[in-house]
Amino acid sequence: MQEIIPGILHWQAPHPGIGVDVSSYLLVDSGTLLDPMLPEGRGPEWIDHPVERIILTVRHHQRSTADFDVPVLVHEAGLREFEGTALAVMGYRPGDELVPGVKALPFGRICPDDAVLKIEIGPGVLAFGDGLVHYTGGLGHPPDQYIGDDPEAVKADIVDGLMPLADEEFDAMLFAHGSPVPSGGQALLREFLTERR
Repeated sequence: MQEIIPGILHWQAPHPGIGVDVSSYLLVDSGTLLDPMLPEGRGPEWIDHPVERIILTVRHHQRSTADFDVPVLVHEAGLREFEGTALAVMGYRPGDELVPGVKALPFGRICPDDAVLKIEIGPGVLAFGDGLVHYTGGLGHPPDQYIGDDPEAVKADIVDGLMPLADEEFDAMLFAHGSPVPSGGQALLREFLTERR
């Protein structure tokens, strides 16, 4: 676990369902976990910080959520995934402030509940669910096999959805898939969009 910017901790752990490392984050001051995946063999105490709630950026990111006895915030379009579970799930929608300083922005491009969060920490942070990834080669789209029957159309739709986000005030970016960008995120996103327009 490492501090990405003051107030945000990041770690990666293997996801048994997809066979690759995924990223999770803790917003320390509010005790908010984003898309938590505990390392194998570790329990909630591994976090070593108070945890008050979990926010999922997309319904599929349940990961280790059931290991924590805290409220879970999920985009309202993804609530059906949690019917019949014991999780204390609450829905959110674009425009909602989920916790002081964390707001859900309109996005929903791969699926209606794929969220982007605006986090008011430092110079500003955007947190992405599945719509944008960041690996060694830079920003990119999810693999074609995960984005439907017409991947090129979905990618174009993702770009359209990202355009207004590039005008938000932010410097860092967090990704559920890939490594975070501690600074220079706005310029990186604008460059990505310019290349794809």
